[in-house]
Order: sequence, then structure tokens, then C-alpha cells
Amino acid sequence: MTDEQQPDIRWAPMEPAPSNRGRIALIVGLVVAALVVVGVLLFFLLPLGEAPTPGASGSPSPTSSATASATPEPTSEPEPTASPDPSMTPVTTPPPVADPSLPAFRAQVQGWLDDALTGLDIVGETSGQDAVSVIDSLQDDAQRLAESAAPGSIEAGWNDGVGAYQQSLTDLRSSAEGGTPASDVLTRARQAAENLRTLVEL
Repeated sequence: MTDEQQPDIRWAPMEPAPSNRGRIALIVGLVVAALVVVGVLLFFLLPLGEAPTPGASGSPSPTSSATASATPEPTSEPEPTASPDPSMTPVTTPPPVADPSLPAFRAQVQGWLDDALTGLDIVGETSGQDAVSVIDSLQDDAQRLAESAAPGSIEAGWNDGVGAYQQSLTDLRSSAEGGTPASDVLTRARQAAENLRTLVEL
């Protein structure tokens, strides 16, 4: 081979290899940014160890209070009281008063009726205030006669007789206040007293 046939070899300078520093810096920056984002998310999302968990303190949690307020507390209904058996109800009315016998009633009112005749005799012998004082005493006895329960056999006649006697004493007192009692009024009072004595067989 001759010199003319040998290829002309020329050495050209090689291009410098591209630098990877920029790419590496970008990757590192992205990794750091991702770590920062993850750290921030973990900081806000995960509960801290020092913070009390909800419901751990003495104060009720909002959920429990809302549930307690939403659920009405059961109210105790009053138990129905059993009505007493009519046959077991105690008797509150007083028992009927036994009808007194005539002899017993006579013994009860005899003293007042005896005083009535004696008092009327005194009124006939006096006048003015002396007579009025005796008549006042007779009216007190007449009220006691009216309050005495008479036997059923004479009850109606007794009540009427006592009423007539009380009215005669009222008229007699009015007459005595003006001076000497009128004789007709005194006679009517004596008759009313005698009627009561006859009624009880005195």
C-alpha cells in the first residue's frame, strides 16, 4: 500500500460529557420538598403526645353531651293508687244517738222546769231590773231545754213547747224592762212551762 492510499486520519477534539449536577440538585430538592410536605401533614394530622385525647378529661365530649341532650331522660310515671274497697272504708259518720227513755229525759230536764215555776213566781213579785235579771236566768235554762234531745215519742211536741216558752220569756222581759211585768204575759209564760212539765209527766 502506498502513502497515497492511506486514509487521512485526523484527530478531532472530543465533546465534553454533559454535567449531571443540575439534575441531581433538582432531584434532591424535590425529595426535600416531599419530606417537608410529609412532615407538615404528619404534624397536623397525627395527635401530639402531650395533648389530651377527646373524652379523657373530666369534661364530657361534645358527642356525649349531644347524645345525652338528644336522648330524653325517662320520667317516672306515678303509680296508680288502688282505690279502697268500699267495704273496707272506715266509717267517719258518728253513730246515731240512742233515743233516750222518757224517765231518763225527765230526770235531765226536771231541775230546769222546777226553776222555771219558781223564777216566774219571783218575777211576779218584783219589777224593773230585779225582774229582768231573773228572766235572763230563765232564758238561759230555756236554751238548755231546747238543746236537750227528747225521746222520739214526744220530740215534736217538746220542740214546739220549748219554742213557745222561749217566746213568752222574750215578751216577759220586754214587759219587765218598762216596770212591772204585765200579768197576761206572765200568765202565758207560766202556762208554757206547765205544758212542758205535763209533756214529761211531771
